[in-house]
Amino acid sequence: MRIDRLRIFDVGLPLVHGFETSSHRKTSLDHLLVEATTADGTVGWGEIASPADPYYGSETTETAWTIAVRYLVPAVLATDWETPADLEQAWAKIRGHEFAKAGFSIAAWDLHARATGQPLAAALGGTRTTVTAGVSLGIEPSIDALLAQVERQVAAGYGRVKLKIAPGWDAAPVAAVRAAHPRLDLHVDANGAYPDTAESLEVFRALDDQQLTMIEQPFAPRDFVAHARLQAQLSTPLCLDESIVDLADLATMLALDAGRVLNIKVSRMGGLTAARRAHDVARDAGMPVWCGGMHEFGVGRAANVALSSLPGFTLPSDVSGSDKYYARDVIVPPVVAEGGRVTVPASPGLGHDVDVDWIIENTSRRFDTAAVAA
Repeated sequence: MRIDRLRIFDVGLPLVHGFETSSHRKTSLDHLLVEATTADGTVGWGEIASPADPYYGSETTETAWTIAVRYLVPAVLATDWETPADLEQAWAKIRGHEFAKAGFSIAAWDLHARATGQPLAAALGGTRTTVTAGVSLGIEPSIDALLAQVERQVAAGYGRVKLKIAPGWDAAPVAAVRAAHPRLDLHVDANGAYPDTAESLEVFRALDDQQLTMIEQPFAPRDFVAHARLQAQLSTPLCLDESIVDLADLATMLALDAGRVLNIKVSRMGGLTAARRAHDVARDAGMPVWCGGMHEFGVGRAANVALSSLPGFTLPSDVSGSDKYYARDVIVPPVVAEGGRVTVPASPGLGHDVDVDWIIENTSRRFDTAAVAA
């Protein structure tokens, strides 16, 4: 197989509800969508879900655009391949830039699945026909506002809620949610906002009393030792997210007991092939995993649903319905959650049509290899 044409769209969509983490607040998102077309007209889509700002990680929309246009596009166009893993070897020598790579990896897997007449989930080795969805809620102006948001999501059928926390917004709001919902599958995510101090330890000990499913990424991404030290003092499992960029990081996590749950993100790990390998390693080690999200548009969200169908994903994943984030998504039909579950598509590829007209209407810039060649 060979990709003959690539188009990249810088697409912006407003969020239906503003979202605040420990680092910043956002009311809209700009992601890059990758369209890959083969000589016979088969089309695959991928999504580069890098944030606009370098707070989650070092990549941004701007860095991803540069890497995609200058390095990934030429490598892809010059490569004949049979499997997505073959194509990914074309950019293996590029260090870092996992988000940019992930967009092309998703497009390759979509193409591969369509060419072989398989749903993406089946091509990846998925076994589930539905996956359990969870929601992620940001920091709100008040505890009452947070409680209202939680109640809205529980009423919509979601049985797992993740709360963003930060220094000064942690033990009290979490205790309030737990008091209101004593049986709710509840966990918290710090996005690495806490220093490794005695004061932080007191916060996490207070959270340890709230029967949480997990405490996600309390410390900085590279501080495996601090995570291991904290895990030894808590009964609640720690989950690592930003810390795990490749399989070597996962090996370090396992060796140090720096966490007991793994958040697998397609974007953070550089694509579906790497994410599937992380799933296999964690499953073999007996570590529960779930699929995290980056507020993806429908293309990336559909890829997350497919990945979540693999057997090792035993915890609810961030694959909530499109309508939680976007009034109109870029795929038709949008991802829908019913009773807190999402159906895994049974048609080839991502299992959704891509609304190209809507993408173009919301595109601020685009790159097209056909235009460059002309």
